[in-house]
Amino acid sequence: MDNDDSRRMLDPGGDPAALKALTHPLRLRLLGLLRQHGPATASELAATTGESSASTSYHLRVLAKHAFVQEAEHRDGRERRWKAVHSVTSWSNEAVMALPGGEETLGFFRRRQLEHLGNSLERHQADIASARLGREWHETSGIDDLMPRLTPESVGELWETVRSKIAELTDRDRDRPGTEHVVLVVAALPLAGGGPAAPGPDEPDTGTPEPGPVPAPAPGPAGEGRR
Repeated sequence: MDNDDSRRMLDPGGDPAALKALTHPLRLRLLGLLRQHGPATASELAATTGESSASTSYHLRVLAKHAFVQEAEHRDGRERRWKAVHSVTSWSNEAVMALPGGEETLGFFRRRQLEHLGNSLERHQADIASARLGREWHETSGIDDLMPRLTPESVGELWETVRSKIAELTDRDRDRPGTEHVVLVVAALPLAGGGPAAPGPDEPDTGTPEPGPVPAPAPGPAGEGRR
């Protein structure tokens, strides 16, 4: 599910309940697991998340009600298997901000993406240390933080360029050996005031990337888009 047909664009004003359905942490995690690992039962997802089967089953039904997941082919007919309907969910930030509590809703999704980034960094470091990832991944992994001066139009163009390139490379590598799941996270956060202040003692020195090439970012933990 990596082509444009698998991207769902929500209408926050016309169907706010669908957006609200994603603001539960467990639902967001279940959707992300189905997107990353493929179809699973409520029991399998319960074992992965540490939740009860009753809880995962309930939240899967909520996701199905709003067309984020649907029943997949059953292996033995004894328990429902679920699959994600789309690989990415997008929305208009302006439309979300127009809703009551819209700012808090956007903040929730962004915090979840940051949590996902932190968890992914820990797993990546463990995979490197245990040699589960080969040395060929050492130079291409990394985190970069930059602070260019751009217009809103240029930032929008940047989003579309990144998405297009990710889709192109994903399609090219679909059947190639040596692929791994790669966590790509992009953030574009304009700061008012004309320019950044000097970094404090606990702040990163922006504009100083890690050595080596850095992969282009993409949507977050459950493939949640920003526009």
